Amino acid sequence: MNAELIAVGTEILLGDIENSHARYLSQEFSKLGISVYHHSAVGDHLGRVVEQVKLALDRSDVIVITGGLGPTDDDVTRKGVADACGLPLCFDEAAYAMHVVPYFDQIGREPKPVQKRQAERVGAAVFLPNERGTAPGQYLEWQGKHLFLLPGPPLEMRGMFASSVRPLLVKIAGTGTIASRVLHLFGIGESAAEAKVLDVLQAQTNPTIAPLAGEGEMLFRITAKADDVAHAKAMIAPVEAEMKARLERYIYGYDEDTLASVAFRRLAKRHARVGFAESCTGGMLSSMLVDLPGSSEVFAGAVVAYDNRVKTDLLGVDQGVLERFGAVSEETAKFMAEGVRRRLVCEIGVGVTGIAGPGGGTDEKPVGLVYVAASDGAVTHVERYVFPGSRAQVRLRAAKAALHMVVNLLNDLEVKK
Repeated sequence: MNAELIAVGTEILLGDIENSHARYLSQEFSKLGISVYHHSAVGDHLGRVVEQVKLALDRSDVIVITGGLGPTDDDVTRKGVADACGLPLCFDEAAYAMHVVPYFDQIGREPKPVQKRQAERVGAAVFLPNERGTAPGQYLEWQGKHLFLLPGPPLEMRGMFASSVRPLLVKIAGTGTIASRVLHLFGIGESAAEAKVLDVLQAQTNPTIAPLAGEGEMLFRITAKADDVAHAKAMIAPVEAEMKARLERYIYGYDEDTLASVAFRRLAKRHARVGFAESCTGGMLSSMLVDLPGSSEVFAGAVVAYDNRVKTDLLGVDQGVLERFGAVSEETAKFMAEGVRRRLVCEIGVGVTGIAGPGGGTDEKPVGLVYVAASDGAVTHVERYVFPGSRAQVRLRAAKAALHMVVNLLNDLEVKK
């Protein structure tokens, strides 16, 4: 059994909002052992909605359509599905009283006549209650196909999926599930990583292995389909072990891990705090750590040392070092890391300095050149990088490299303990 997701809304095509439904629903379908083969988005245009639904009916068993269930003229999902299936669209007074009116009673308002559109039933569809809004969903079984019409707002859609759609899908799909294990890598490119496990990739059947590249990092997703989660995980285990044996030096985390979350856990485990001295990253590195709840336990603070005077006055970077080697240099990064560690009285100090571009580069020091240093008071490590990409990409990759250095430094300390 396979599924298809269709998001209805011109605002998605214009880029005004993100289609967050696709990721959520794909993950939920995987848990049920239903493979999602197609994602698509279509504007609020009746003809195009009809065309997209017809295409989905030709190739998919389960079709989930999100959005376009409101009361206005541009909410065309109900009509689009009805036309695509050749079914009538009829107002249901009982459904209106049960699913639409109570919401307005709850907020102390009278529904306008236009709200009746939300109680228009597609053929013999079953209405799905919406506990967070006015638009009920619908489930239609038609010629062996299963169509779900769900509201666009994420809180409404997710609540309806959990309470109404998932139980129906369990009955439709029967037994079976999909489980995944994700390996997160840093410090190796996609082609180089694939070369190390090429024979494993070429031999894949079930489990399958999917390499995915990100900004400055990559991941391998190992996915198995089986009768239950335990069996699926047992199938994944030997493949994961083989991948780890070949790529372990580059693997920093698993599943939902990020460089920031792994650094946070390592710091918390050692009851250590970190301080950042940021130049080219301009606070981005600090923001990535502060995004995590509880970061105050491990984050002492930061100095955004963009100007050389800040480097000398606040971080103690030697003026002679700046004059001889420059602000973007191994020596300056080292002084920044050691200086911020002393200044903020923390166990680990990190310094980042570089040329984010698009201008300012030379043959000797090109755009994308970044030095990252990390100091624990006894040892200071410095790495040189030349990151490709735009200014934003260089800054993001530099911040990730700094977090990765923190992880490696803490791992080394753990080994020495």
